[in-house]
Amino acid sequence: MTQIIKPFVAGYLATLIFHQGVWAGLYAAGKVPAAAWDMSSTEPFGIPAVLSLAFWGGLWGIALWPLIKQGRFWLKSIVLGAVGPSALALLVVFPLKGLAIAGGWDPKVIVGALILNAAWGLGLGLGLRILRA
Repeated sequence: MTQIIKPFVAGYLATLIFHQGVWAGLYAAGKVPAAAWDMSSTEPFGIPAVLSLAFWGGLWGIALWPLIKQGRFWLKSIVLGAVGPSALALLVVFPLKGLAIAGGWDPKVIVGALILNAAWGLGLGLGLRILRA
């Protein structure tokens, strides 16, 4: 059971600290249009958007843990953290939300997603090491 709980907690916290921390920096630099730690409610349960995002970060932590736990741990954490969530968001979630696939193939959107999720992957790796998963 701890092999599910620890990666979930690491991914959840990595979202709140690393992903949203980098987002806040990008917002402060005028590179993204919305502030980090969005507390507006989401459908269908009315949960704050940042907590919904963190929940999905936790699920990604569970999904990636078997892939990153052996061998080049830090490299895998960062690269798989960047590519997996970014690809799903850009190619599946964006169209489901009525947005252009991959942000209309805008390099700023794609690179931004990769940077945010690489930071999340770094946070995931750090969290997993701290929790000794």
